Amino acid sequence: MSCGDRPRPLRSARSGLNAGRRAREERSAGGVVLRRIEGRIHVLLIKDPYGKWGLPKGHLQGAEDPPAAGLREVGEETGLEDLVLGPRLRTIDWYFRLKGQLVHKHCTFFLMVSESGEPVPEEAEGITDCRWVPLFEAMEAVDYENAREVVRDAARIALGPEDPLSSRDGG
Repeated sequence: MSCGDRPRPLRSARSGLNAGRRAREERSAGGVVLRRIEGRIHVLLIKDPYGKWGLPKGHLQGAEDPPAAGLREVGEETGLEDLVLGPRLRTIDWYFRLKGQLVHKHCTFFLMVSESGEPVPEEAEGITDCRWVPLFEAMEAVDYENAREVVRDAARIALGPEDPLSSRDGG
């Protein structure tokens, strides 16, 4: 570069926008919902408005904390009422554009267990399907790499020494 050349602004590989441009921050929470079906651990996946398989999640409202928002949003998106909150798994983040504005979303996921009830997709939010998928298949079925990592976190816990799917009464 010669002395007269000005450096070009850096461009973000993730967003394609100038790195110096401010993104609006958003917070969400969701869950990896597990259920034992015919002796095998299954994960509840949703088909999102983009036609991709992912995990139920949604925005925090007001002063709501991530665990409460995660339970509420999973319940709203899947129709499940029998949800038991487990440990925090991880927070993932990604960038996207909404109406021309760059948004940086952070979503905290929790392990959840549901022993009863049939999932029903929240079509008003663009959720077109809910499906119980065997754990190892779910790790591959999720269309978003960062969400696949969350499912892998849940699998490590589910297959560990303390089974989160054991009966609530200890038996």
